[in-house]
Amino acid sequence: MQEQYSPQEIEQAAQSFWDENKVFKAVADVNKEKFYCLSMFPYPSGRLHMGHVRNYTIGDVISRYQRMQGKNVMQPMGWDAFGLPAENAAIKHKTAPAKWTTENIAYMKGQLKELGFGYDWDREVATCTPEYYKWEQWFFTQLVEKGLAYKKTAAVNWCPEDQTVLANEQVEEGACWRCGTTVEKKEISQWFIRITDYAEELLNDLDQLDGWPEKVKAMQRNWIGRSQGLEFSFGIEGRDERVSVYTTRPDTIMGVTYVAVATQHPLSLEASESNAELANFIAESKLMSTTEADMATVEKRGMDTGFKAIHPVTGESVPVFAANFVLMDYGSGAVMSVPAHDQRDFEFAKKYDLPIKQVIQPADEDAFDITQAAFTEKGVLCNSGEFDGLDFEAAFTAISNWMSEKGLGEIKVNYRLRDWGVSRQRYWGTPIPTINLKDGSVVPVPADQLPVELPTDVIMDGVNSPIKNNPGFSSVLYNGEEAERETDTFDTFMESSWYFARYCCPDSTDAMLTEEANYWLPVDQYVGGVEHAILHLLYSRFFHKLLRDAGLVNSDEPFKRLLTQGMVNKDGTKMSKSKGNTVDPQEMIERYGADTVRLFIMFSAPPEQSLEWNDSGVDGASRFLRRLWALCYRHTNAGEVGALDSASLSSDQKAVRRKTHETIAKVTDDIERRQTFNTAISAVMELCNDINKFEDTSTLGLAVVQEALESAVLLLSPIVPHIAHQLWSELGHDDNVVNVDWPTLDEAALVKDELTIVVQVLGKKRAEMTVSASADNKEIEAAALAHPNVSKFIEGKTVRKVVVVPGRLVNIVAN
Repeated sequence: MQEQYSPQEIEQAAQSFWDENKVFKAVADVNKEKFYCLSMFPYPSGRLHMGHVRNYTIGDVISRYQRMQGKNVMQPMGWDAFGLPAENAAIKHKTAPAKWTTENIAYMKGQLKELGFGYDWDREVATCTPEYYKWEQWFFTQLVEKGLAYKKTAAVNWCPEDQTVLANEQVEEGACWRCGTTVEKKEISQWFIRITDYAEELLNDLDQLDGWPEKVKAMQRNWIGRSQGLEFSFGIEGRDERVSVYTTRPDTIMGVTYVAVATQHPLSLEASESNAELANFIAESKLMSTTEADMATVEKRGMDTGFKAIHPVTGESVPVFAANFVLMDYGSGAVMSVPAHDQRDFEFAKKYDLPIKQVIQPADEDAFDITQAAFTEKGVLCNSGEFDGLDFEAAFTAISNWMSEKGLGEIKVNYRLRDWGVSRQRYWGTPIPTINLKDGSVVPVPADQLPVELPTDVIMDGVNSPIKNNPGFSSVLYNGEEAERETDTFDTFMESSWYFARYCCPDSTDAMLTEEANYWLPVDQYVGGVEHAILHLLYSRFFHKLLRDAGLVNSDEPFKRLLTQGMVNKDGTKMSKSKGNTVDPQEMIERYGADTVRLFIMFSAPPEQSLEWNDSGVDGASRFLRRLWALCYRHTNAGEVGALDSASLSSDQKAVRRKTHETIAKVTDDIERRQTFNTAISAVMELCNDINKFEDTSTLGLAVVQEALESAVLLLSPIVPHIAHQLWSELGHDDNVVNVDWPTLDEAALVKDELTIVVQVLGKKRAEMTVSASADNKEIEAAALAHPNVSKFIEGKTVRKVVVVPGRLVNIVAN
């Protein structure tokens, strides 16, 4: 064994061994318990950042640990390769996105290998390859045929700079999250998938996910937003049609003093034809952000349309206002407004001098000044005719029944969730596999014509998609008639919503998924950032249910256990190029070695918490590995190691062996149950300190050290696999550490011959004493009273009581 620890040499040797022997190749085996560990795949941006390193180190540690538990582990890796960043980078560097992406994948793959991650590279997928997206296209055509995918014209957030639709979450303070350009509202035709058909199941099945953080499940519940309320309608004076609204507070209906409709509502648009001021207001509203956060803080504005709504209960006329806080794509685009009992409606009514009618009063009849603020609590009805005196529950039932009997309304369950818009107008994405016929109808591309391949030999001319005006791509014959392909591409959430399933059978050419998917799925452990807690995870859950209902998988949920790791910070803020506080993983690997980087990442904080990058902490991780190497070097040169005869051990030898097995117990619990890897590492560090202090070089003493060092190497091997690979060999083993089982706990080694007992007098510690582990309470009490540090505190006093807590302390009460 060489004296000096040489990480680069050791790591290259270990990685070569793993590659040559295909150590991490996963093969389905029904005779073994499987474990599918998955980290969210990266976008091939060109270089790994520390957030990547943390995510993938956590996943790799879990994978290697489960392998040592005897499970059949699969840990794949691939590339979320489509999307705007590649396209924008290609425009900037005057190249094609495919070339840029391919080069980045090759470089980042090399970085992942240098970090020693145990991936089955035979299962690698890249979402930009026709072999991958062919099946996504095929599945979409099945959804179209089943009516689960449809096309309609809808108002969208439009970035004029990037020339594409943005989700509400991609609009920040009214601007595009990528380029900062002011976002516009635009009506375009686009494809949707009916996620709302699965809203109830997506909500209810969250209760199955015991291995998910509660905060993530709460975020999904809020996003789905189930509510039960009353749907009813207002008549419009002088017209036949009615305006439908939905409310969760039927008890406040008698307090409606105006109806608010979206600026794109048919009534608003009709009124604007003869009202220039209203038309200008509608045009301004198109530029407004419709994200939930922005809608909550935007100034509430509106204009009277001139139409009057007829209250369904009282028959009174109330004005209809076009309002910027009502969205056309939520419900019917109209809401009833009750200024006395909704703060937003109150502020709007104050601004435009509209009536405020109180119909709910506090149940305790305390006075409430309705002129100063809305009373939003549930109380007792007043000024509500026959419904006066009813509480919320009774009023909900009575008013709903009244409406239902008259055919004016009914109780309905509504969801905040809206159907998933999957169309994007940019180039670098999966072509949507549909054909627009001359008669205006749309048909899916026949299966034998899939995949519809995206041309990759293109010249990027600004942000305009090169397939938009490319007859070679868009022109097509359908049943002998000229037609036009769809030139929109899929939202990249489509690719990332099923990649976990394709990893199970990446080479399948005859089917989207094979039976092997049912062996590996669901994913046993998923690791990724909390920023994906809503959309990616929700869409993945939805897509998995679609796959299930198509008979392609037989499980209800895709991910059994979820770990959302925290960010990597430096100087108290998230690492960012713009802040100049990034740390290049490549430089760290070249300077310290991959094991040091991995050890620091896992030791510095529990995985769910943010990690503060600290250069001295990295130095500390490096020093520990060198100490571990030095301990093994000293031991291998100390002499002959005897057989470990536990019955013949001295007290010091027993103490070291006890520490070894206490460490095994703690590390196993920390990783298996709590996933607190930092405390597990700390426990091994303590064991190494005890080994270092132990100077017994007898054959039996060296046997105790051998067991301790073997245990330390095995316990650390998931975290620092390269040094463990080498040290296991240096400790005399022919097998490879990656194939060795997790250390076995010897319960007998934990038994102590002697115990240290704390002695208190009147609750204050006065002494510590060592007693035989077999001593009974009377013997312990006698020893405590006779202890010289205790006797002086009870001299001349009467001992009233002695309390013995077995194995811990003695408390003496004397006065």
